[in-house]
Amino acid sequence: MYNIDKMAKKPLGARIEDELMRYILQEPVEPGQKIPNEFELAEKFGVGRSTIREAVKGLVSRGILEVRRGSGTYVINTSSVDEDPLGFGKIEDKYKLALDLFDVRLMIEPEIAALACRNAAEEDLKKLKRLCDETERLYVGGSNHINKDIEFHTCIAHCSRNQVVETLVPVINTAVFTFANLTHRLLKEETLETHRAITNAILKRDSVGARCAMMMHLTYNRQTILRIMEERDRDSGTVQK
Repeated sequence: MYNIDKMAKKPLGARIEDELMRYILQEPVEPGQKIPNEFELAEKFGVGRSTIREAVKGLVSRGILEVRRGSGTYVINTSSVDEDPLGFGKIEDKYKLALDLFDVRLMIEPEIAALACRNAAEEDLKKLKRLCDETERLYVGGSNHINKDIEFHTCIAHCSRNQVVETLVPVINTAVFTFANLTHRLLKEETLETHRAITNAILKRDSVGARCAMMMHLTYNRQTILRIMEERDRDSGTVQK
């Protein structure tokens, strides 16, 4: 059983929420996996089921958990509050959020990739290639690649050498987290192919090629979100009948 400090100043529900988040990170429970049910969590943390429900509700509002009726409660994100400075984790409809983020990414990231071709220093290019290789190795090996994927996109922004672009990195980071947590590796081959195409174009300082490769990368991702939403709506319609 996890020990809870009864004298802590935080309300019990908030403390259990913190403990549950710590449990998710330490086990770890990866995005797409189910957490134990209410009975098991109540026993683990030594509290009542109503407190567990309160804690789960808190993590749902932060975009960490998703309750799927008739199936259980699943982890959909493992980013902390510090990794969500814009507060997007509080938005309930993650699919709509993903589409809105893609709208913004399509406006800016192809041009960021083009800027990277013109402005990247040689050490930036070496780091970009390394991150592309490391992300690919984690993805192919079945390991959690999300943090490395975020480093890859952050590096492209840094390669632009544009101080305003770098302030937009939290938007890009949130978008990568959101997409990865909703799709659970559905686009493995497409991701690897387009990451490599973006990297090779930037290494060659081919701004047109980098712009097109980034556009293709984002388009693949956006189409996948749309397909998942259509399937979800169709299934929901079937259930209602």
